[in-house]
Amino acid sequence: MVSQIRFLMCAPDHYDVDYVINPWMEGNIHKSSRDRAVEQWNKLYNVIKNHAIVDLVAPEKGWPDMVFSANAGLVLGENVVLSRFLHKERQGEEPYFQQWFEQNGFNVYTLPKDLPFEGAGDALLDREGRWLWAGYGFRSELDSHPYLAKWLDIEVISLRLMDERFYHLDTCFCPLANGYLLYYPGAFDSYSNRVIEMRVAPEKRIAIEEADAVNFACNAVNVDSIVIMNKTSENLKSRLAEVGFQVIETPLTEFLKAGGAAKCLTLRVTEPIGEEIHANASVESRVIRMEGHLLDAGLINRALDLIVEMGGSFQVLKFNLGEQRQSTSAAEVRVSAPSHEVMEEIISQLIDLGAVDLPQDERDTRLEPVIQAGVAPDDFYVSTIYPTEIRVNGEWLKVQNQRMDGAIAISTTANGIVAKCKLLRDLEIGDKVVVDVLGIRTVRKAESREQRNSQEFSFMSSGVSSERRVELVVEQVAWELRKIKDSGGKVVVTAGPVVIHTGGGEHLCRLVREGYVQGLLGGNAIAVHDMEQNLLGTSLGVDMKRGVAVRGGHRHHLKVINTIRRFGSIAKAVEAGVVKSGVMYECVKNNIPFSLAGSIRDDGPLPDTQMNLILAQQEYSQIIQGADMILMLSSMLHSIGVGNMTPAGVKMVCVDINPAVVTKLSDRGSIESVGVVTDVGLFLSLLTQQLDKLTSPYVANVG
Repeated sequence: MVSQIRFLMCAPDHYDVDYVINPWMEGNIHKSSRDRAVEQWNKLYNVIKNHAIVDLVAPEKGWPDMVFSANAGLVLGENVVLSRFLHKERQGEEPYFQQWFEQNGFNVYTLPKDLPFEGAGDALLDREGRWLWAGYGFRSELDSHPYLAKWLDIEVISLRLMDERFYHLDTCFCPLANGYLLYYPGAFDSYSNRVIEMRVAPEKRIAIEEADAVNFACNAVNVDSIVIMNKTSENLKSRLAEVGFQVIETPLTEFLKAGGAAKCLTLRVTEPIGEEIHANASVESRVIRMEGHLLDAGLINRALDLIVEMGGSFQVLKFNLGEQRQSTSAAEVRVSAPSHEVMEEIISQLIDLGAVDLPQDERDTRLEPVIQAGVAPDDFYVSTIYPTEIRVNGEWLKVQNQRMDGAIAISTTANGIVAKCKLLRDLEIGDKVVVDVLGIRTVRKAESREQRNSQEFSFMSSGVSSERRVELVVEQVAWELRKIKDSGGKVVVTAGPVVIHTGGGEHLCRLVREGYVQGLLGGNAIAVHDMEQNLLGTSLGVDMKRGVAVRGGHRHHLKVINTIRRFGSIAKAVEAGVVKSGVMYECVKNNIPFSLAGSIRDDGPLPDTQMNLILAQQEYSQIIQGADMILMLSSMLHSIGVGNMTPAGVKMVCVDINPAVVTKLSDRGSIESVGVVTDVGLFLSLLTQQLDKLTSPYVANVG
């Protein structure tokens, strides 16, 4: 019995692979057999005619891909949304398909000219008419989805395609009768796969392997319990049979050369309309503005790439290029995302790049109260290192105590409304916390390429320097240290025990003694091995002069710990004349504050080591307040902690022999940070040598 379902097809009279607009076409230009293509198309046509009604649209010379009629448009009831082809090679098909639809009584909707949407190739109705699955990422834009929802009065679920081989949704996704779904998960991003799993019950999902996917098993025509496709494995055929589907294979290899198969060659023009159908598209759009050296600093490219990588799409509405090299540029970009959840993630990243809402679109930040001490509301905004402002009662308010990975809490004081970054544990009942990403902006330091590349006494831009550039970095760090010292600034050192093991202790002592260091942060080990070296001449039991292990040396660090514990503190041991030299000695003698944060691996520990993690973090935070520079010397964990609590604008130098450590610490995004891959002892030695050369006072306006 022939179903009343109708399909539209177009004969392959002019079919050939004339150009390349998808990966399947590569290497196949003019390699398709016209006779074989006609034969395969006729077989598909006859198979479908045995089960449904087939209408034909006349092929037109010069448009070889008209045979893929699935891309003519999207039909629901008497309405059709005409395709807007992305590539010029197919755009000439549009008027012919529009003419056919109008002649056959359809209401035709046309999208804005520059908004790509490729019909039922990228929009597939749930077979029970409950919603519309809509793809984006290669051929169709996410911004087309709200139009589909409005014109067809249906809920639209957006799915992002990730594999260029599956450039249309119908190449990897096939809704079947009775709520079943045949699909290839590898073609979608993780968010889209989660959406699919939330909508389709596990027993209804038929996920296929790549071997079946590349044979376009999902590019199938479904008529009731019949599934017509190019080719399938026996395993997939059995799985479909188990849930009541009969598979009919009909070879379509000539059309695979152009990236299409059974579904691509057909357009279903009688689609079911659900009784409870209502317009709804979860797509969300925001217009943001970016200003600065967008091109030469790479900010605009980073922003646009970020939008796409995180599952959104964009349209550049305006771009005003600076007229001079020193001029800044400005851009307005509409950002679209498949859901509010994804939009939040995208906008939070764009805020870090300095993006803001247009003035006319500015809205107050959203606030929710803390109802449990130490617990933020859901969807709280996570703070960054960049100076941040929030909009409260129509006014922009600067956030205090800027740091990474905190919440922004506001409170009312005698001096008015105050906004502060707080760690989660410090949130109090009654605090109001910023949630979502509305009414938030960061203040990024604008810096041109010329400024970043200038090497005349300017601090190096964010990045990782290799061995061959160590001397250049050392020269600039030394100059910066001298500048900070002469201006009464503050330098904090975060150091690990490797400083001592590599012979860098004597150089760090000199930096402290000569006034280049105003704070020291580390752990139990740096202090223990520093004093071990200066009391017993070893570090980790190794003679520092001869480089050989000392008999019984493995106990030296414990003897040192025991000695300091006897006196009650490092300072008391120094006062008693027991500790007579070393980094800790210099800190005590020069009244340099230090904090030693403990860990589970610490021996002893020293009485000065703070084993309460929260108190240790508080001590660290107090010491780095007001710092102009932080030297991070071979201490990954302590340096990461310091990096998280340090706002942008503080110059950072991370030195480690391990490139992975340097990269991790330099990836904070601050333009004032630099990573140096080298031996820390060598670095400190070169640094003190360079400081010896800087005998003249710092001059503010060099050159």
